[in-house]
Amino acid sequence: MKTFLIALRFFLVMTLLTGVLYPLAVTGIGQGFFSYQANGSVLQSAVLKGAQNHVRGSELLAQKFDSVIYFQARPSACDYGTVASGASNKGPTSAALQTVVQERRSAFRTSNSLASRQEVPSEMAFASGSGLDPHISPEAARMQVARVAKARSFDEKRAQDLKNLVERSVEQPQFGIFGNARVNVVKLNMMVDVLQ
Repeated sequence: MKTFLIALRFFLVMTLLTGVLYPLAVTGIGQGFFSYQANGSVLQSAVLKGAQNHVRGSELLAQKFDSVIYFQARPSACDYGTVASGASNKGPTSAALQTVVQERRSAFRTSNSLASRQEVPSEMAFASGSGLDPHISPEAARMQVARVAKARSFDEKRAQDLKNLVERSVEQPQFGIFGNARVNVVKLNMMVDVLQ
């Protein structure tokens, strides 16, 4: 009986600590110091002047942009679905993966009017591990500028503004050492809509 009472007290103390106090502390710190991130890094934009802001997505999740007026995100093995996110798990010896990669490279070259032998950035041919990575390389974004400018009927000045917008959208490696330079496609497409 004594062992049972010790176990029960331990259970109650640990439930209070890990089930109540710890979650409350983490939630309080998150909301107090990192509210934007704790609430999903939600991106909003006004659709019309004077209208309320509308949620356009999350800074952390890629979206499917099918229209030629938008910069394209990297491919997704889960079709950008957040519930069943993940990779295809196909290895480098997979014939199906090799076929899909060649098709993606060809489609990227064709849609962006690139030379048939021009190198396509790897992130435009391979899906990310989660299938939801919103970033592409600055090079991949630059390769799409001409297509987006043409699709939006931009004159030379507007096309130059678009190029400048891409350059301003480049995010440097975190703390100058972690990761690579990158462009968030969701944020870039929102800014392009404003530029329009």
